[in-house]
Amino acid sequence: MHRRKIAAALTAVTATSLLIAPPAQAAGLADQRITWQKCTDEPGFERLECGSFTAPMDWNNPRNGKTITIAVSRTVPLNGNAKTTVFTNPGGPGGAGRTLPMVYLNRPKLSENAEIVGIDPRGTGASDNVTCGGYQHRLASDWRDRSKAGLDLIYGGMELQAKFCQTKSGKLGKYITTEQTVRDLDLLRQVLGRKKVSWLGYSAGSWMGAYYATYFPKTLDKIVLDSNTEFTESWQKVFDNLPPGAELRFRVDFLPWVAKYDNVFQLGKTAEEVRQKYETTRARLAEQPLTLPDGTVVTPVLLDALIFGGLYSKGSFEGTAQLLAYIAQPAALAKSAPKQYPDSLMGTQMSIMCNDTPFRGDRKSLEREGNRSVKQYSLVGGYQVTGPCAWWDRPNVNLKRPTGKGVDSSLMVQSVRDPATPLAGAQRAHAKFANSRMLTVRDEGDHGIYGFGNDCVSDVVESYLVDGVVPRKDLSCPGVPLPAPGESTGNPLTKARELAVQLGW
Repeated sequence: MHRRKIAAALTAVTATSLLIAPPAQAAGLADQRITWQKCTDEPGFERLECGSFTAPMDWNNPRNGKTITIAVSRTVPLNGNAKTTVFTNPGGPGGAGRTLPMVYLNRPKLSENAEIVGIDPRGTGASDNVTCGGYQHRLASDWRDRSKAGLDLIYGGMELQAKFCQTKSGKLGKYITTEQTVRDLDLLRQVLGRKKVSWLGYSAGSWMGAYYATYFPKTLDKIVLDSNTEFTESWQKVFDNLPPGAELRFRVDFLPWVAKYDNVFQLGKTAEEVRQKYETTRARLAEQPLTLPDGTVVTPVLLDALIFGGLYSKGSFEGTAQLLAYIAQPAALAKSAPKQYPDSLMGTQMSIMCNDTPFRGDRKSLEREGNRSVKQYSLVGGYQVTGPCAWWDRPNVNLKRPTGKGVDSSLMVQSVRDPATPLAGAQRAHAKFANSRMLTVRDEGDHGIYGFGNDCVSDVVESYLVDGVVPRKDLSCPGVPLPAPGESTGNPLTKARELAVQLGW
């Protein structure tokens, strides 16, 4: 297996009371100007400009003098005459977004008619950061070990995760919330001098977009929410949806696809044979973790995470299957250069999830739910992503509930086998979000749809964003068939991360 494919697969792993602040103009913040300049001299990035602006650390008290820096980027239409400005977000929560506008340069209808803005939200990327001090409980213990000692490690690690994130992030941590972030976004709109902007957000970017629309319904024009969280519920509910979604994608799409190409991967001729190879490999790693030549230690939970990350895009299936084949046969391993998500993503993600919405339950309820989930969902049944929130010292944040009232329209794009934000949750959010239209992508499981080559989806999204055509009713599009090995289709979110790595961001 080529080391570049191993690296790519590893990179994929690396998934108050209502604020009544004075207007930004009153604090003088809307009068600032962004100094745009080339982001880099790297060839191919000529149309991407970078800059930054200043926002209050706490929008509840914007006059106290404490500020933060928010890093942004933009693409400029070739003719210099943008019909609209589109804010974008890659998800996370906590994903840095300055490279995301680059992936739309091959979508001329959008990129030649819109100023596309990328944003590193507060807490992450080149904006002022929060951190968990490098501690990562998710890879520290095996969630399948439900012995007393194993449970102590799992839930003790979650408690320690909360302490690390809150201690190491300092004062900024309690202000990393969706409410504070959407106020940053509307300040950016004012700084750019736009009466209205549009929104294009993936995954957790659907959550942010729904809340942006909730707090500022009259300053948003068109709203595209792709691969939707159940944004009308809590983060806890959102991530409780993840294990069944991952299991569906794993068993219906990934395993049969790998078995179809047994001559390439030699992992089994049936989906069940491939699953058993994964299970035996995982069990071997539990007895003896595998150390790669570069020092990366492959444990059972890292294997789970690598496979789960590969489920997001059909374009990642090949690299993920090859990686599994090499781990299953360690003698064949070559040197690789794995990449990790930056720690600021972890810090921002934990802060948003635990600050935004209350956590229901305690260690005992987590154990009960974990025991049940592990039995049902073999791949990531014990993830319990929001578990550390049970020990979080939560600030007094009370988000408005997104209802869609006052929003002219929104377009929700959703695949039927999304592994991270499943269809059922998106459908429930759609039902509760007024004036929304759902574009369901049939026989599809990618997480992140618009921008990777589905012409039907592109036509609907771009007609909406650029031409202002609001679908009269819910629509559907066919999915893109799974590729044969060597025919990767790519994915906009993966591409954006690759561009960030290329630039050293």
